[in-house]
This record gives sequence, structure tokens and C-alpha cells, in this order.
Amino acid sequence: MANYLGLIANKINEIAGLVTSAGAADAGKIPALDANGKLDTSLLPTGVGADTQAIVASEALAAGDFVNVYDNASTPNCRKANATDSTKPAHGFVLSAVAAAGTATVYFRGTNNQVAGLTAGTYVLSAATAGGAVPLASGPTATGNIRQILGVATAAGALEVSIDDPITRA
Repeated sequence: MANYLGLIANKINEIAGLVTSAGAADAGKIPALDANGKLDTSLLPTGVGADTQAIVASEALAAGDFVNVYDNASTPNCRKANATDSTKPAHGFVLSAVAAAGTATVYFRGTNNQVAGLTAGTYVLSAATAGGAVPLASGPTATGNIRQILGVATAAGALEVSIDDPITRA
């Protein structure tokens, strides 16, 4: 963590840089980059940063899973998206594993960097693996499955997410 020197009560003190912010109580403090060399989104103004929402997971989610957000007794919940079920299209993705009943940070756009083994090209929601993505050419073909573009792979471990509306196969 980065430290700096500051004058407190007429004495020079070493002060730790602020990695995350609790809001107004941290006004005037100097920020520090996190372990990844980036500013935490809590340090950014409202409306700047990742498009995320904290949502309760109704099942265990793995890092990189594409998720479906749905109404569970008037409470938003998320679960693995699944191309074999037209009620479970993808709405976003998670970058961290979450246990059932835990709170997931759902990303609605951006880079899903918790995927592996991708080749350049368009990816769609998988019918074989809930929460997974497959190349467009390997996408769902069965009647009643949904074909939903998730985004474009730009590296083996990076899917630039831009989720399209699902199309139900005839």
C-alpha cells in the first residue's frame, strides 16, 4: 500500500493511502491504487465505473458465469443463465464465485476476464453448460433453445460483453 507524509498536529506523520472510500468521512484523503494497480470504484464519482448491481444468488455461481436476473418473491435474484430454458436468458455476468444465498456483484457490461480457452470471435450462451459461453458456430440448435449473443472474445481469457436479446429457436 502506498503511504505519504502529512502534517498532523504540527508533526510529520506517515499516512496510508486510501484504497476504498466510505464516502463523505473520507473527504480530502489521498487515494492509492489497489493490488491490481487500479482505483477502486468506491473512489469514483457516482455514474463513473463499472455498471454493476449487488444481487442475491439463488444458487452457487462460479467466477465468469453468465447470469439471469429474475423476480423471486418480489426480490431480485440471480442464477446461471441457460440456453435450454427460455426463462433463463443472460442479463449479466459475475467475476467472483458466490455461494447460494450470497450476494453477487453482477456486471451488465464490460470485460468478463474470468473465462478461459476462448478464440477470437462471437460467443453465445451455452446449452451444454449453464452459465457458460460457446463460439457462435457451436451455439444452441435445438427447438425451444435460445440463441443469445454474449459478446466477442478478444483474447483467450477476455470476452468483451455486449449481451443481445435472446432468440428462441424454432
